[in-house]
Amino acid sequence: MLKPRQDTPELSVPLINGTRWELSKQNPESFTVIVFYRGLHCPKCKQQLEDIKDHLDQLSKVGANIVAISSDTEEIAKQTYEQWNIEGLPIGYGFPIEEARKWGLFISKGIKDEPEMFTEPGIFIIKNNGKLYASSIQTMPFARPHIKEIIGAIKFVTEKKYPARGEA
Repeated sequence: MLKPRQDTPELSVPLINGTRWELSKQNPESFTVIVFYRGLHCPKCKQQLEDIKDHLDQLSKVGANIVAISSDTEEIAKQTYEQWNIEGLPIGYGFPIEEARKWGLFISKGIKDEPEMFTEPGIFIIKNNGKLYASSIQTMPFARPHIKEIIGAIKFVTEKKYPARGEA
């Protein structure tokens, strides 16, 4: 299990715009926020990512950058971008299930119209030195923190120089 103040695993995923996103190459003023989402099949993910898209300016103002990642294929990830209102939000795809386990994400087997296997939601807030600051991991699509709360937390911890907690 990843704990705050520990180095996070290396993370490198292709983005739907044809580039590659790498955690080690991020250099945010404050934090990198990684949002792992279930995929195109998930209406709660659509709601979450559309909300995040509406707050990209506020994330930038608190010095944070963000990426949303799923284990969907490139084709499905591109459909997600086209069908959802998430313009401007970097979308990574093809995140391997084995790598998701290293991050402590829960994995589900698909039912009905879902992929065979996919990650359940998780949000990781990572300091600009690559160490985990905070995370929120779910076992199902519900009970995710809202982006406004994350932005408020980043603003608070940056201003107050509040240390990461939960490492003991």
